[in-house]
Amino acid sequence: MHYQKVCLHSFGLALPPRVLSSEEIEAELAPLYSRLKLPAGRLELMTGIRTRRFWPEGTRPSEAASLAGEEALVRSGLDRAAIGALIFSSVSRDMMEPATASFVHRRLGLPAACQIFDLSNACLGFLNGMMLVANMLELGQIQAGLVVAGETAEDLLASTLRRMLGDPSLSRRSIKPLFASLTIGSGAVALVMTRKDFADSGHRLCGGAYRANSGWNHLCQGGSSEQGTLMSTDSEELLVHGIETAAACWRQFSAELGWTADSIQRFFCHQVGRAHAARLFAALQLDPARNFETLPILGNVGSVSAPLTMACGIEAGQLLPGQRAALLGIGSGINSLMLGVEW
Repeated sequence: MHYQKVCLHSFGLALPPRVLSSEEIEAELAPLYSRLKLPAGRLELMTGIRTRRFWPEGTRPSEAASLAGEEALVRSGLDRAAIGALIFSSVSRDMMEPATASFVHRRLGLPAACQIFDLSNACLGFLNGMMLVANMLELGQIQAGLVVAGETAEDLLASTLRRMLGDPSLSRRSIKPLFASLTIGSGAVALVMTRKDFADSGHRLCGGAYRANSGWNHLCQGGSSEQGTLMSTDSEELLVHGIETAAACWRQFSAELGWTADSIQRFFCHQVGRAHAARLFAALQLDPARNFETLPILGNVGSVSAPLTMACGIEAGQLLPGQRAALLGIGSGINSLMLGVEW
């Protein structure tokens, strides 16, 4: 897919106030660690995550997303009446019905003529939302659109800790599917996108590519009626087949845009863990020095992860005018979507 008329206009982000370290999580799990003779420091050593963040109790995904959305709108300087589409793209949602987008729409005071809906695709949702808004912009259906995501991982962490501490039958082997949930954090991000002929930011979305590999959709599952909030993840197999899917997507991405690895100055990836990043960049033969990370301090923030990392990188001056960037997305399912930006 290619775009000629689509601009990334302004990001907004919101970071929760509570910082929780891997050391603190392990302190809560001390009885389990003692019973199974697990070494302290294992969680950070395995994942590369020192801290992650959490919202105050009772924070809804729509509230978190609205904080980031408000910042993106203010930064854009655009009249809110120009926003023709709002997509809420988190894994977390306020409720089954109505769409969480409706609560964000109301909080942000967006116009009645604005299309609103939720989009769900695990950790890939925000990038899918960007693609859908870009399609509408390219076709001239709207002049500006807003993609938002607000992940609230508090219940997932709490349910995982309860399971790990409350099930005496757990062994070193049987706890492995639960450990991935300890990498999850909360956060929110938003992006205003515009047609070039309406509000040219100079930051162009050039196009991208996607691949699905759904034969492995059993490797990471959560939220079923049997599981409650709990997730179960086969991290080792998910790593193997996730990178396999990403490699196929990267080949298609490079062919579609005609971009080589050397022509891209910055990479912003969905962040799972230290081993995932290292294996991904080795498999795709990319320079790890060009990867901007927030993983050590924010952990895996679900659908927020890759765009939030890009927003942080821009604020840190790590993406400069005239440079190219690639958003490399991987989500359970398994799906991969990669988008190319000329900043």
